[in-house]
Amino acid sequence: MPHRIRAARTAAHLAVRALTVHGLAHPLTHLLLAAASLAAARAWDRGHPVDAIHTTPVQKARRTC
Repeated sequence: MPHRIRAARTAAHLAVRALTVHGLAHPLTHLLLAAASLAAARAWDRGHPVDAIHTTPVQKARRTC
């Protein structure tokens, strides 16, 4: 997996965790959401499709078969 996809997934995961723990108004949540969107934009600019960052359960199931 390319490092830009991994970075985008990690940033999105951390942003969701901060949102769950601190709420939407917390500055840490804002910072992590911005980092996640920047990482996703960089991956997109490098030609990676959006579904490479966020896969659905059906897509995950197809990969393991």
